[in-house]
Amino acid sequence: MSRLKAISALGQQVWLDSISRKLIESGELARLIAEDGISGVTSNPAIFQQALAKDPAYAAAKAALPATLTDAEARFEALALPDIQAACDAFLPLFDASHGNKGFVSFEVSPRLSRDAEGTFAAAQRLWNAIARPNVMIKIPATPEGLVAIRKSIAAGININVTLMFSPAHVEAVAQAHASGLADRVAAGLPVGQIRSVASVFISRVDSKIDPQVSDALKGKVAIASARAAYADWQAHWSATGDRFAALAAAGAHPQWLLWASTGTKNPAYSDVLYVETLIGPDTVNTVPEATLNAFRDHGNAAATLAQDPAEARATLKALAEAGVDINAVGEQLQNEGLVLFEQAFETLLGSVGA
Repeated sequence: MSRLKAISALGQQVWLDSISRKLIESGELARLIAEDGISGVTSNPAIFQQALAKDPAYAAAKAALPATLTDAEARFEALALPDIQAACDAFLPLFDASHGNKGFVSFEVSPRLSRDAEGTFAAAQRLWNAIARPNVMIKIPATPEGLVAIRKSIAAGININVTLMFSPAHVEAVAQAHASGLADRVAAGLPVGQIRSVASVFISRVDSKIDPQVSDALKGKVAIASARAAYADWQAHWSATGDRFAALAAAGAHPQWLLWASTGTKNPAYSDVLYVETLIGPDTVNTVPEATLNAFRDHGNAAATLAQDPAEARATLKALAEAGVDINAVGEQLQNEGLVLFEQAFETLLGSVGA
């Protein structure tokens, strides 16, 4: 069995944090699905910026865009949305076979809307209708404005991937927005059983930011501890049997799964599969960049690690607080930095597709 498929056997989905036209048209995506059990794909402005810069297939597609299509964002979507649709179609058999639990492809709203709740919700509706696939997820950042749009989007029946989450405060706020959206929909007499959502908690960037501020005893441990604590809370409160989700589950709703993002190792002193091996557990997703995917396929060890010793995870977070580091404040800083990076990548991307 593929080492990556062994993760799936433990109840965790592995998604690829990358997309390009070459990935789809070459048959590589189909191979990853068949041989490695990859069950989803995520994208973001930085991923598409790199794809359009490096994949020669886009040159001909760009040249074929109508000259009358002069808006740069519309031109980008004309190039990108067919790839999202094709990826969704590649995963559709898995989506159907899993009764809508696997086979999702994510596409992000414009980073320009990160502080615009109504604009984000309108974009989520527009993209959901334009892509027109049951296994697409619209990505919305976990900003205060994004939380408003997330609740409204879930209430509207849209699958949502919440992105740029870095802290316990983000995890709790997003869970509340998801549950509130479902509750709004139930109150309106609308079905909730088809809606799926993931909450993307970024991992490696947390350690990269915190490591310089702490002793060696805490270096490389905080992000994993935070994720494990979040999972313990999710099991208690937000899983299908959790006390805070029970009423919604009774109405047919599905819990929002935690997704581990930014799991490529940034510190060369750490294992290149650190943030995969230590966070494997049921009813979760790990979305990995291609290099990390290849590394785990080569030498990763699949074992149920996510629920190991939650008390130790809590102790690590307590030690962090005692060291004077506020993980929620760090999370806000990282989210703001992430927004800037996505905005910069998006502007570069739009510049490359201009008429």
